[in-house]
Amino acid sequence: MSKIKLAVIGLGGRGTFHANVLSEMADVEITAVCDVYEDRVANAADGVEKITGNRPNTYSDYKKLLKSEELDGVIIATWWQTHIPIAIAAMKSGIPAGIEVGGASSLEDCVSLARTYEETGKFCMILQNCNYGREEMALLNMAKKGVFGEIVHVQCGYEHDLRASVARSEETRYHRLPHYIYRNGELYPNHGLGPMMKLLNINRGNRMVSLVSVSSKAVGLKEWAKNNLPPEHYLHNTPVNQGDIVNTIIKCAGGETILLTHDTTLPRPYSRGGRVQGTKGLWYEDNKSIYIEGESPEHTWEDFYEYIKKNGYEHPLWKEYFELDIKEQGHGGMDYLVLRAFIEDGILKSIPPIDTYESALLSAITPLSEKSVALGSQPMDIPDFAHGKWLIPEPAVNTKYGLN
Repeated sequence: MSKIKLAVIGLGGRGTFHANVLSEMADVEITAVCDVYEDRVANAADGVEKITGNRPNTYSDYKKLLKSEELDGVIIATWWQTHIPIAIAAMKSGIPAGIEVGGASSLEDCVSLARTYEETGKFCMILQNCNYGREEMALLNMAKKGVFGEIVHVQCGYEHDLRASVARSEETRYHRLPHYIYRNGELYPNHGLGPMMKLLNINRGNRMVSLVSVSSKAVGLKEWAKNNLPPEHYLHNTPVNQGDIVNTIIKCAGGETILLTHDTTLPRPYSRGGRVQGTKGLWYEDNKSIYIEGESPEHTWEDFYEYIKKNGYEHPLWKEYFELDIKEQGHGGMDYLVLRAFIEDGILKSIPPIDTYESALLSAITPLSEKSVALGSQPMDIPDFAHGKWLIPEPAVNTKYGLN
């Protein structure tokens, strides 16, 4: 069959990485790359040409790209606030969109994304690579097999010391600093919440109903800047609004609770803060441990990886990935898997494993959290972008990347 023709819009580190990984795939052709910075466009085009021998068309205006190219899909890795508007433009041009993670700037953007899908029939899939993490997929496998019993509570988040990259983001064209200066809420819900949504059957017989967000004071970024940036740097005289720790509690229709934490401006090792707790036991990410009543020694943690090896809970997709004759493809391999999911299930089968309603829902947590914090941690209703379809969902289709 002919190759899948893709374009990549947004060519910072993430977008250029995607262009290179996709160029290594035998069934994919990167026909165009686009960024507002000329040096990034040239660098990405050079990378694609080096891998494939063919130089993609280059653009500085995504609207011209969408109008000029015949594409099967587009990958969008631009600044957070432009993900959804560019995706909508692509869908209206008849092109499915894969968007990088990051919370939406407004609830209205999320509504527009869902409605555009209904109007055009073209999907938008958020490229939530952690849905395809090895641990997350093993947990999904175990939850579907009832290992944890009835799940009652989960915890997740983005706990990552980003002080240096955020503070210097204007110089490096990372462009996250304005979000920390002007906003205050759950800025980056996707990595933790995406996998937990699948585990809790969100939009498939369950839904997230409401949330409450509480934000701490904001001192970590300023403290780091005082000790590490030159005295003339504008951050010294600029107030920071984003709290160092933002905790969001989400209530689900099925009665489950979710604790979601954003923690990026204090010193700490990386974690997604995972915990899954049910009537038969629990898993805890930070000590890589599991406890299952009646199996584990009483009141004693077991090593998680030893447990899944002993009981055969490694997800089949990861068993297959380990056998592939390819080099490691980003974050241990989950970047490769999410891109294959976009291509094989999304483009080729029109069954994106993270659909447009889920993409809108994940993105909407950010503006809802901001509003909750701004109103003194008042509860916020979470919209049902899928118009009640979660109540009687269509039967799950068992595709290779389907997360079912």
